[in-house]
Amino acid sequence: MKDDLDSLKFNPDGLIPAIVQDHLTGEVRMMAWMNREALEATLQTRRATFWSRSRGQLWVKGEESKNVLHVQGVRTDCDRDTILVLCDPAGPSCHTERDNCFFVPLSLDEGILEPDPQGVKPMVERLEQVLESRKSSEGDKSYTKTLFEAGTTQINRKIIEEADELAQALEKESDERAISETADLLFHVLVGLRYRNISWRSVLEVLAGRFGVGGHVEKATRR
Repeated sequence: MKDDLDSLKFNPDGLIPAIVQDHLTGEVRMMAWMNREALEATLQTRRATFWSRSRGQLWVKGEESKNVLHVQGVRTDCDRDTILVLCDPAGPSCHTERDNCFFVPLSLDEGILEPDPQGVKPMVERLEQVLESRKSSEGDKSYTKTLFEAGTTQINRKIIEEADELAQALEKESDERAISETADLLFHVLVGLRYRNISWRSVLEVLAGRFGVGGHVEKATRR
């Protein structure tokens, strides 16, 4: 490990920027600074540890708030002057109690715009939030709200229908049709998951756990 750290390019203050990313969804959660001691502590304890420039001391993310960042991996960029910390976040990562710190949009023409309360989310998680909002919407009924109100029977019917259309598209239709049908199927699968209050992230956790496990072996464990 010593040789790896010796090759990093810390700035004149002995610091290096560390970007924190959700290892499953790809969501960028926050950015903070590390010195060598903080980086060593992160690697050894597997809890994201940073250097506070204002307090002049190490701080472990979540030590007080309990919003810990459980480290799954650490990478450096090609220039070795930036760290990427891949984490499993326990709770919000921003001191504002938002999931991530990147919620203030900038306009190329007008400067800073109003904060986006949701922050920057991966596309599927943004879709999840929209679907969740449809559950309690009181305006004109949307297609999604109609599905939620109809329940699993109708949702399942649409999933089966869209899966069949995707299978046909993959077999004999254009790439564009296959892509479109995949989007339709994924949408209805997400509706079904939200109906059951199951998160997309929990699905990714299961998929991540199957890396390095042969398909036949994995299926055998379900019997």
